[in-house]
Amino acid sequence: MSIQKIAQLAGVSVATVSRVLNNSDTVKEANRARVLQAIKESNYQPNLLARQLRTARSSMILVMVSDISNPFCAEVVKGIEAQAERNGYRILLCNSGSDIERSRSSLQLLAGKIVDGIITMDAFSKLPELAHLIGATPWVQCAEYADAGDISCVGISDIEASQQMVRHLIGNTRKRIALINHDLSYKYAQLRLQGYQHELERHHLHWQAIAYASELSFSAGKRAMETLLAAEQPDAVFAVSDTLAAGAMSAIEQAGLRIPQDIAVAGFDGTELAEMVSPPLTTIAQPSRDIGRKAFELLLQKIVNPQSPAKRVMMDWHLIVRESA
Repeated sequence: MSIQKIAQLAGVSVATVSRVLNNSDTVKEANRARVLQAIKESNYQPNLLARQLRTARSSMILVMVSDISNPFCAEVVKGIEAQAERNGYRILLCNSGSDIERSRSSLQLLAGKIVDGIITMDAFSKLPELAHLIGATPWVQCAEYADAGDISCVGISDIEASQQMVRHLIGNTRKRIALINHDLSYKYAQLRLQGYQHELERHHLHWQAIAYASELSFSAGKRAMETLLAAEQPDAVFAVSDTLAAGAMSAIEQAGLRIPQDIAVAGFDGTELAEMVSPPLTTIAQPSRDIGRKAFELLLQKIVNPQSPAKRVMMDWHLIVRESA
């Protein structure tokens, strides 16, 4: 399939097809959509090497996630990929585990000009090391962010979201609210802890219990809940991810306790898992795919104009109340 055939199928000029393939911003959206549809229908594969030599761009980006098994991360990646494809880009995915050596290996792609930019979801504590490795390459940090504002980022207000959840639990007459948190090397873990503690203090509730999960997994959430149950029993537990909350629910039920009568359970992220557990999970819903789409938009701005200032975008979130709390 040739570029001329693509132009014929789309009903546009060869020059328009070329501009779409080169990600030019001068193409009308209607024409871009027709060209991309024709490319999809014909399974056209452009010569990426030739394009890279011609434009000094590869139309590839690197996406580094801390844990692709985390449903929230997976949804964000779907948003990144959808927006990338809409703009003629493809993604290379690295499951870094926030391990700097694994990150270093993947970032070798930058030296070979194989990718035009990078989106990361790595731990906040790793940002200085990543900044050193990434250098001047266009970069957006997704869901985690630096306070200095020198890196474009997109996320939500974790403190306010956590405060709303704790406020909801208090409004349901819960007085002993425990927290299942994750690794404090992540900014979101620090901020959700702050929100939890601030709201308890604001309501003059001095009882608190915090368990730290070793990873964002069902089994880690279950172990953390077992630790909490071995001490003074809470009447509510707030987990910083839906996956951890699902594990906590399993531990509560195995202990012969009822949800929410004995212990209310709340999660965070608004993933599909929250609707699959029984009883359905009360959670803070993040706009995960929109976060991914916005992250790519910010990255594309930096690719097109490397001198553009860093932007910090905070997205909306909302509380979803279900039977668990």
